[in-house]
Amino acid sequence: MSSDLAAAARSLRHAGFDAVREFVSRTYYALGSRSDPDDVLGADWDLLVVLDACRADVFADVVGDGDYSFDVGGTATSPASSSTEWLESVFGQASDDELAKVTYVTGNPYSSRTIDTDRLGACEEVWQYAWDDDRGTIPPRPLTDAAIRTGRRAETERLVVHYMQPHFPTVFGGGDDGIALDDWGDQPMSVWEQLRFGRRTVEDVWADYERNLEAVLDDVELLLSNVDAETAVLTADHGNAFGEHHIYGHPAGVDLPALREVPWCETTASDDHTHDPGDPDGSEATDEETIDDRLESLGYKV
Repeated sequence: MSSDLAAAARSLRHAGFDAVREFVSRTYYALGSRSDPDDVLGADWDLLVVLDACRADVFADVVGDGDYSFDVGGTATSPASSSTEWLESVFGQASDDELAKVTYVTGNPYSSRTIDTDRLGACEEVWQYAWDDDRGTIPPRPLTDAAIRTGRRAETERLVVHYMQPHFPTVFGGGDDGIALDDWGDQPMSVWEQLRFGRRTVEDVWADYERNLEAVLDDVELLLSNVDAETAVLTADHGNAFGEHHIYGHPAGVDLPALREVPWCETTASDDHTHDPGDPDGSEATDEETIDDRLESLGYKV
C-alpha cells in the first residue's frame, strides 16, 4: 500500500473512532440535566448585539487585550447551542406584546425558516441583499449600516442586531475555511472537519476565530457611536466547541459549557453621527435553493 493510501486509511479509521466518541458525547450532553438559561428578552436592554457563535472566553481574551469602549463584562447561559434553537427559544416562545417592541436586523439566513417575522415590530433580513458570495457569508458593515438606519428611525423600543461573526467563514483575507482535498473527493472540508481530522491545529483555528471576532467588534464600536441606547448588551446566540469531549462546532441540543456559556457585556450607545450608513441596497427575494446554498457556505448541513 502506498504511503498516501495508508495515510488515507488511517484518517478514515480515526474519523470512524472519533465519530463514535462524538456521538456518545452528544448523547450524554443532550440527555443529561440542562443548565437553566438566562432570559434574553426579559433582561434590561434597549440594544442587543448578537455575535454569532461567540464563546465567552474568546470574547474575554479579545476584548481584554484590545482597546474598546466597553469592558469584558460578565457571562450568561444561552438557551441554545445552535442558531435555530436560539431563534426558537428567544423569539418563538415570546408573547406578541414582547415581540411587537422588537426590531430584528439580522445576517443569519435561518431567520426565514425559524421564526414568524410578522410577529416582530419590524425585521430586516440583511442577508437577503448583502450576501458576499466570494466570502460565503455576510460581512459586518451591511448589518451595521442597516442597524444605524433603523436605530435613527426608532420605530420600536428595542433593537436586536445579529451579526454573523465570529462564525466561520472568516471575513479577513488570507485563510481558507474549506479546503478541497484530492484524497477526500470534491467536497470541501469545513473548518471543524479540518480540525477534527488533524488538517489544522486548534491554535491555528483559534487564531482565525479571534481575528474574525476582532473584525466584527470594529463594527460594533461604529454601531455604538451611531445609535442611542441607554443599555446596550453584547452577547451571542451560542458558542463553539474546539474538540471538548470530542465535539466540534455547535451542534443543536448539546448542553456543553463551550456552547452554552456566552458573553454578556453591558454598555451604552450614543449617536454622535460619525457615520453615514447611506441608503439600503434594496431587498432581494431569495429562493429556497439560494438559502440552502448560503447555509451550506456557513457549514450547515441542509
